[in-house]
Amino acid sequence: MENNVFKRYEIKFLLSPYQRKMVENEIIRHMIPDSHGESTICNIYYDTPDFRLIRHSLEKPVYKEKLRLRCYGRIDSKGTAFIELKKKYKGIVYKRRLTAEYDSAVLYLQGDKKAISDSQIKRELDYFTEYYGNLMPAVYLCYDRTAYFDSKDSNIRLTLDRNIRYRKEDLDLTTPPGGKDILKPGESLMEIKVSGAIPLWLCEILTKYQIKRVSFSKYGRAYEDILRQSFIKKATVSA
Repeated sequence: MENNVFKRYEIKFLLSPYQRKMVENEIIRHMIPDSHGESTICNIYYDTPDFRLIRHSLEKPVYKEKLRLRCYGRIDSKGTAFIELKKKYKGIVYKRRLTAEYDSAVLYLQGDKKAISDSQIKRELDYFTEYYGNLMPAVYLCYDRTAYFDSKDSNIRLTLDRNIRYRKEDLDLTTPPGGKDILKPGESLMEIKVSGAIPLWLCEILTKYQIKRVSFSKYGRAYEDILRQSFIKKATVSA
């Protein structure tokens, strides 16, 4: 089992196909592709039955937090998974990540505290799950990611996500990735992850191609679509 702690700013931008092409053409002079190349990231977000966590997050409070189970590509029951507790306070993202076998991670999130060995991050997760209580799988969310890091500073990362999809059924990371698209055709979500300021050369690229910062939550977009579909269904039934 492995533990990780991250503290950084995560700044998001929505890119058109043209903007993405130009960004990738420009950054190659400063950044190196991640060793894994393009990967499919699969997540299960955990929440209360009334979606308390994401409802609070969408209110844009000073402090918010999310809990998810993540893997890279489809895995089996013994595959490597990551339990991630993601907190955001005044724009700074703090992420606690615990690595475990998938079946052990699922058992832990179902309430079996002994499924994972003790650690500082595990104790933080214990507190979080006990505080909210009755947490359950809420949404499956996956996307195809291309990642880069600065050739001079590996703490500066840039990721490009496309084919962001979600579903409310088959909430299991051993099932094939898939679901309903969140983005418009051809769009990509770019994230710049830094511990301090964005490098000047990257700011110049953003300005050159008129790339503007956005507020964007993948889970938030999925939840909003779930609400829309529920409203449409109720309206259709009552008509």
